[in-house]
Amino acid sequence: MPGTAIGTPEQLRDPNYMPPLATAIPLGIQHVLAMFVSNVTPAIIIAGAAGFGFGSEAGKQGFPDMTYMIQMSMLFAGVATLLQTVGLGPVGARLPIVQGTSFAFLPIMIPLVAGKGVEALPVLFGGVLVGGLFHAALGTVIGRIRFALPPLVTGLVVTMIGLALVKVGIQYAAGGVPAVDKPEYGSLLNWSAALIVIVTTLGLKFFARGMLSVSAVVIGIAVGYLYALLVGMVTIDAIATSWGRAATVALPLPFSYGIDFTVAAIAGFCLMAFVSAVETVGDVSGITKGGAGREASEKEIRGATFADGFGSAVAGIFGGLPNTSFSQNVGLIAMTGVMSRHVVTIGAVFLILCGFVPKVGAVIRTIPIEVLGGGVIVMFGMVVAAGVSMLSDVKWNRRNMVIFAIALSIGLGLQLESKAVQYLPDTLRVLMTSGLLPAAFIAIALNLILPDTLSSEATEEISGGMAGHDDRD
Repeated sequence: MPGTAIGTPEQLRDPNYMPPLATAIPLGIQHVLAMFVSNVTPAIIIAGAAGFGFGSEAGKQGFPDMTYMIQMSMLFAGVATLLQTVGLGPVGARLPIVQGTSFAFLPIMIPLVAGKGVEALPVLFGGVLVGGLFHAALGTVIGRIRFALPPLVTGLVVTMIGLALVKVGIQYAAGGVPAVDKPEYGSLLNWSAALIVIVTTLGLKFFARGMLSVSAVVIGIAVGYLYALLVGMVTIDAIATSWGRAATVALPLPFSYGIDFTVAAIAGFCLMAFVSAVETVGDVSGITKGGAGREASEKEIRGATFADGFGSAVAGIFGGLPNTSFSQNVGLIAMTGVMSRHVVTIGAVFLILCGFVPKVGAVIRTIPIEVLGGGVIVMFGMVVAAGVSMLSDVKWNRRNMVIFAIALSIGLGLQLESKAVQYLPDTLRVLMTSGLLPAAFIAIALNLILPDTLSSEATEEISGGMAGHDDRD
């Protein structure tokens, strides 16, 4: 087959192929644009939930502020991506896997820090560290436990993650977490900024091509940011002040927020690491199938899981949040047809450079929460859609419907009505009100315990078979 300016078809399917730099650099930056907003959003949400985001001063208590958390999100997404693409011994799949801060852990992290300020962060990062190490340990057995997580379970969990987060998106679009001192909450001005982001993102996603379509969310937020400037939601003075206060270059600080360990945080992070590990397995398989037309090897799956876990653990030491493989970049590889891991390495280096420059995080911090809300409504909605897509692979007999119904009802119900378990011990209460963990546990347990068909279904199948036999006679 004839080749292109980038390379021959055989070269494009080879992870070790290096395209010309004139092509590789734009492709690498394209990967960064596809994941950039998703990568920094969890840090903004956690800082806001704890109470030191969007105008609060954490620095007066001796802790780094939200700008530092954004900085660490960029830096350690790049480091974790390098672990995947370049590898370190058995760590890394040596495939074009982009790592970034995981949304999946947000329903666990938010209750741990909500309204507690920076004092809650040592417990959070203790959970990130131990959960990351547990995640890495799963690499030794991941191939043998995949049977316990069919699409019924993984689809339910991903859907639950999205459902847990859509409330955050609406709150942000309306003006932040509701409070008595926010009379402008839900105002038309707030919603106008969010809606401009949503409309711009959808327009680019459906009617543009190439780089514009891939980076639709980040461009949508940029347009919303410009609108916010024009209507006075953010001022040039505020941007200049934030830019001026941030250092030009800064190094990460180990245990910058402190470190502490609690059973609730460790249990929550370890259980979610289990789900995240299976998500990574799916992404690795998607990359090898979509980009190279083959199944992923056990070595690649094991290495990818190691990199996932160690990347998260190292991030936790320096004040970063858990990392996972980013599915949107898997789709980007299928779209471009370029399987080169070196292209993604270029993107990782770009992320690391941004992570060493706090001024980048300082500018991101000035984005009005309403503008960010428009972006996260789209992103969190896509999480729900991804879960529904996974559930479409389920055979919806009555057995699976019963499992799904019980797990969803209890999980979502406890999440919506947390006072229902207010008398449980603190550790168990935090785990139960996450909604995700009880739903996942119930779905996994029932799927392993219950027979493949309900007795009534088995009787119907036998009856139907006999009727068919009689008809044939």
